Amino acid sequence: MVNQPRHVLLTGAAGRIGTCLRELLPDYGYRLRCFDRLPVPGAPDAITADLRDAEALAAALDGVDAVIHLAGIPGEAPFADILAANIEGSYRLYDAARAAGVRRIVNASSNHAVGFTERPADGSAVPVDTPPRPDTYYGLSKCFGEDLASLYADRHGIETVSLRIGSFATEPRSIRMLATWLSPGDCARLVHAALTGPVAGHAVVYGISANTRAWWDLASARALGYHPLDDAEDFAAELIAKLGELPADDPEFRYLGGRFTQTGR
Repeated sequence: MVNQPRHVLLTGAAGRIGTCLRELLPDYGYRLRCFDRLPVPGAPDAITADLRDAEALAAALDGVDAVIHLAGIPGEAPFADILAANIEGSYRLYDAARAAGVRRIVNASSNHAVGFTERPADGSAVPVDTPPRPDTYYGLSKCFGEDLASLYADRHGIETVSLRIGSFATEPRSIRMLATWLSPGDCARLVHAALTGPVAGHAVVYGISANTRAWWDLASARALGYHPLDDAEDFAAELIAKLGELPADDPEFRYLGGRFTQTGR
């Protein structure tokens, strides 16, 4: 295991996952510097700026050991908006991190990078080397982020763990989420492992809890030291009684990206 970074820049700190990590990561010994284009509640020293603000980004990166990169539009949007926030924003973050000498980035990717992949008929777990099949402009931006991380690992030696996050929520709210759920506690455990685990260049891991019905292979996440403790199956009986099982041809069940594969059709 590498030496644990202590001073970490958190981009997208005002978002749902950012808020979770602001609450839970300090217990792991991290000092977080918050960055968001929106004000961050409860963080008076947060930097409020866009990732394309070079001066603000350089100041945010000064003296940090690592970056957790969550900033960006968290769902489908017009391509021009995705281009500015998710694609150009990620490039600006990586290049500023290179200039600042940062050696480790935890990059928020998404299952939507492989969203048009159909679930295996035999029910086997989907590996991390599944070829990209984005389901939206949002998913496309996550493919770009993973490729950008690979480039900066090979060219500049920045280690990155890209987290293909499933369904982050306090508890699962749908039948699909019995497979794709990532609990807040496991989210913090995963990010901690991604900040401290052994990485050679760029690693991709799936971001879900220890779900009995999991669709994705957690082997690469466990190799970092991730030990998920929560299981969506604890909620299964209640959800199934309320909502019923999904038919096999339902997009929520058939594709890794769920209903994102139907966006714009």
